[in-house]
Parts: sequence; C-alpha cells; structure tokens
Amino acid sequence: MVLAISCHPDDIEFGMAGTLLLLKKAGCGIHMINIANGSVGSTELRPQEIAAVRWQEAMNSARKLGAVLHECLVDDLEVFYTQELIRRITGLVRQVKPDIVVTLSMEDYMDDHMNAAKLAVTGTFLRNVPNYRSIPDAPAVFEDAMLYHSTPHILTDMMRRPIVPEMFVDITTVIDAKEQLLACHASQKEWLDKTQGLDSYLKSMRDMAGDVGKMSGRYRFAEGWRRHSFAGFARRDCNPLLDLLEGSCSMATSAG
Repeated sequence: MVLAISCHPDDIEFGMAGTLLLLKKAGCGIHMINIANGSVGSTELRPQEIAAVRWQEAMNSARKLGAVLHECLVDDLEVFYTQELIRRITGLVRQVKPDIVVTLSMEDYMDDHMNAAKLAVTGTFLRNVPNYRSIPDAPAVFEDAMLYHSTPHILTDMMRRPIVPEMFVDITTVIDAKEQLLACHASQKEWLDKTQGLDSYLKSMRDMAGDVGKMSGRYRFAEGWRRHSFAGFARRDCNPLLDLLEGSCSMATSAG
C-alpha cells in the first residue's frame, strides 16, 4: 500500500503522479491526502467556493488514477506543525498501513509544503508508538513504512540551493497520463498564471519533468526522490520503490 501526503490539491499531480501511476500498474493500492483544501487558491471565488471546486478536481484526478482520496484537514496557510494535525496524520497512517509513504520535500519554496512534509514524517514515525493517541484513536501498527521525499517545485530550496535527487523514476511512458491528472485541476492554471507567472501550468509540469530527466542522465521525463532515514520507519535499510519499479527506476550515479 502507498500513501501520498501532500499540502495542496494538485501537489501530488505536479510532482508525484508519474511514480504513483507506475506503482498502480505494479499492483499497489494508492491512498492520497491533501492536508490543505485550497481555500485561498482563487482571485475570484470565495474560500468555501474555491475549496469545493478544488475538492471536486482532486476527486476527479483520484478517480482517473484509481486512488482513494482522503478528506482535507485545514484551510490553506493553516498547515502548521501542531499536535492535532500530527495526531490526524498518525491516525491516517495507522488506518492505511502503508508500506511506502511519499511526501513533499522538507526543503521547499513555501512553509506550507515544508510543514506538510514534517507532519508526514512525524505521523509515519508515530504509527508504531502505542502510547501516542491518534485522531481517530487507532491501535499502533508495526509494519515497515519507508518514506520518500519528492523534489521541490522549482528544484531548489528556499535559498536557491539545488536539491539533487537520490534516485530517479522514469515517467516517460506515463507523462501523458500524468498530464491528464494534472489537467483535472483546471482552477489552478488561472490562479498560478495570475499569482506566480507560471504561464502554461501543464507545460511547467512537463518542463520540470524534463529537467529532472536531464538530471538523471538517462530518462527523457523523470521524477526525483530522496529516501528518509530508515531509522524508526523500517527494521533495516531498504528501498521498496526501487524494488517495485525495477527497470523504471535508478539510483543517481553519486548514490551508487
């Protein structure tokens, strides 16, 4: 089982969906959650209105992917490292019992993304701590759950330092399907064009996948990943993503 934990509706589709499509083809069940509901992602609609639009767009994407989408937890810009959100993410991890958790980079261009990644790490770590009460209350689970971080949206941290992936997933065969998933989030094209100057939203995704492909030195389009330390997440160091996607996944040259 795979659990994708992101911040906003469309984060998964932009940076992770190619890998999730390949994992789905490999027989994995996919669960997804966007912690924030997209409530500030419009220059025209009110918060409740755009949040409803973003939820429907995320549902449409999840249906295309064949994934289970879990409800958002907070409004935009309210993704903080709090006990309540840690308990809720822990409860979700205990419910899903994932073998793999994929989430955002812990170094990114905005706090919401980094806080979401930190919540994913702590919530996954606490899945097997019986005395920690989750929301909803659920028993601890003790299966391994290896955790992976995607590349940030502009491939650098907040201070412009490059983030170099440890491993690359070849998404060339699913780039069109990934674009279809991202296209479900139609409200975001107008929003990002107006606020961040991303021009064509879909083109920006392809350009980033192409840049990561160039970084790999072997793929046309790719998604990059870094493994979290296995301590507290798995009994031994392992790389289930590489094992599941053998032939479509490789380590960076410097990673061996």
